[in-house]
Amino acid sequence: MNRLEGKVAIITGGNSGVGAATAQKFAAEGARVVITARREAQLEEVAAKIREAGGEVLPIVSDISKPEDAKRVVAETMAKYGKVDVLINNAGVLDNGLKAIDSVSDDDINRVIDINTKGTICMTREVAIEMAKTGYGSIVNVASVAGVMGCGGAAYVASKAAVIGLTRHTALRFAGTNVRCNAICPGTIVTPMVAGMNPANMDMNIFGQMMKHNDLKVQPCMPEDVANMLLFFASDESRAITGQTLVTDFGSTL
Repeated sequence: MNRLEGKVAIITGGNSGVGAATAQKFAAEGARVVITARREAQLEEVAAKIREAGGEVLPIVSDISKPEDAKRVVAETMAKYGKVDVLINNAGVLDNGLKAIDSVSDDDINRVIDINTKGTICMTREVAIEMAKTGYGSIVNVASVAGVMGCGGAAYVASKAAVIGLTRHTALRFAGTNVRCNAICPGTIVTPMVAGMNPANMDMNIFGQMMKHNDLKVQPCMPEDVANMLLFFASDESRAITGQTLVTDFGSTL
């Protein structure tokens, strides 16, 4: 308990799945959490649970694919708490049906890259500016095993591989300071986003290849599994770690 006592943590995509589980865990560990997402009703539900458990939370409705919204989230956090100690870049979307490079649509490319990549870049930029002033902070990006292994739709794979590159860049920029950046790469996670995939839309060209190179019998991650890893990277227990990418998939891609 109290592993994040006194820290202020921004969690994007904090309205469900990994984001909600992480927000509740961080609050239980003493952090003041700022949760942001596009869906206000879901965001308020998570905030209510945190408050009921005795935690402190600031919900902010935003679309992080818009640079002005990323600026506003950080500005409101600074106005309320005066600092940002932790950023969890968790917000993300899947592409439509794991479409391979020879069938991916322009709409999917734009939507997935805007949220997964541009949104992460914008949030990281705004938070890094504030962390540089205090000389302290931990940025943790939720990428994906897809960004390491290529096992997913083309737009999604590209978006998460870019996040891994951004992680190393950010760590390099602040190496030798107390501002650090790491990424975790979960395998399949049991969340509403994954559950909403339509099997009828699946691109079997890529899905068939994934079945050859992944052990689909290995158990998937639960949101709490990912939240536990995020807690470690957010806490001072991992203060010597920066620029690292950790796959958390129960070994399904070994």
